[in-house]
Amino acid sequence: MPEPAPNAELLRSLGRLVRGLSALFWGLPITLVVCVHAARAESLKPYGVVPPLVTTALLVFGVWQLGDFQKQERVWRAALDRAQVFSLINLGLSPFLYWWNKIPHNSFFLAMVMLMALSALVFMGSLNLVVRRLGAMLPDETLRLETRQFTTLNLNLLLAALLLALLYLGLGRIQVLPFWLGMVGVVMERGGMWFVIVLILLPLAMTMALLWKTKEVILESVFGASR
Repeated sequence: MPEPAPNAELLRSLGRLVRGLSALFWGLPITLVVCVHAARAESLKPYGVVPPLVTTALLVFGVWQLGDFQKQERVWRAALDRAQVFSLINLGLSPFLYWWNKIPHNSFFLAMVMLMALSALVFMGSLNLVVRRLGAMLPDETLRLETRQFTTLNLNLLLAALLLALLYLGLGRIQVLPFWLGMVGVVMERGGMWFVIVLILLPLAMTMALLWKTKEVILESVFGASR
């Protein structure tokens, strides 16, 4: 009779893990679209701070659902704790998107929006580390190899995006630039959309693919084993 209890607990933790991965899969693109609209567009203004709060709260929910799985694994827990901290930071800063859209000349609101953008990049990197650690614990060699390769690529792209953002902000503070630095600033300003596509949207898409693949592996291991 004592055997079913651990199995039931494992199934509950796997169920929460799958829910968390699903919430993160859908929450990442929805949060990006809603937060950009909350900061720049007029369509979400009537709803106030609610849309960015709801979408970033979905990411908090997703990350927290992962916490019941393998609590004894210290490396996994450390990666998950970092992602949880930055998800909470994003949640706390999300109302500033609406406030900055309402009062765009307020320097404090602008600073908080920029801080949230940096925090979002770090959160994405932390989430990739979570996916890597999770893939290493699952009994699927193909998933383990894919997560290791693609999370490394994602982390490099996100680091490049972070460095370029800091460089762009630093160039904006300098009054008189050398010619070559001025050209760098012009290239970054004119090619901003391409930088966003390659350095932000590409890691986002690959992270979503890894989340979905990990969820499918878990479901297959649970229901496939019961056949």
